[in-house]
Amino acid sequence: MKPTQPTLSIITATYNAEEHLPRLIASLIAQTDPDFEWVVADGGSTDRTLELIEAATAKLKAVVVDSRPDFGIYDALNRAIRLASGDYYLVMGADDELFPEAVAQYKIACEETGADFVTANYYIGERDIASVWQPAWEWRKGMQAHVTGHAVGLAIRRTLHQRVGQYSRHFPLLADQLFVMQAIRAGARVARRDFIAGRFHPHGTSGSDLLGLIVELYRVQVRLGHSLLVQTLLLFYRIIRCWPRIQQQRSKFLL
Repeated sequence: MKPTQPTLSIITATYNAEEHLPRLIASLIAQTDPDFEWVVADGGSTDRTLELIEAATAKLKAVVVDSRPDFGIYDALNRAIRLASGDYYLVMGADDELFPEAVAQYKIACEETGADFVTANYYIGERDIASVWQPAWEWRKGMQAHVTGHAVGLAIRRTLHQRVGQYSRHFPLLADQLFVMQAIRAGARVARRDFIAGRFHPHGTSGSDLLGLIVELYRVQVRLGHSLLVQTLLLFYRIIRCWPRIQQQRSKFLL
């Protein structure tokens, strides 16, 4: 008897996302393989977010929604993972989009490889394509030495969290980096596929807090045991290289 194909949950954290959510919903409805569940952990939205999700339930096979105040995106994702039933899950931001063949391609890749992580390429914005960094220097690129990214580009075996733990609330911007690398160090296997899964739109908190992102990457890398000296030098290098953008973000914040 042919083995049953792995099941897939798509999980999304939302909060007042009515402006962007229709794009994600349309891409989920357009999937050539409709056999997946969409799990939404909402932070207590006060706009039309929940209304849009409710309307989508008539066009999607399975939708699970939990709305309550939370402590940020990783707290919401942890909640969504507990609610999910898929063998694997795929994180999609409220403003991201999935290309029509993505669910089918991810499920086939998970079945063929049996890997704990299946990573695919995706667009960042309109043109740039995320891919695995080569050479695979984890000390420099962190998670991107192993996978293309966390949202859109990575199917994750859900039971990994039983071995490695949840996303840490101590890392509000890069808990995904810490989890992925801890899982790999615990023996999780990565399979790479060259299909383009969708489009990631970098409009979230991490994209608007570049200095916080740089500092948190430093904290993650040091926690993982990379050289304190090397990581401190990289910290200062990244701050100097990105200083104009950091100043620009600071100016917008002060306005």
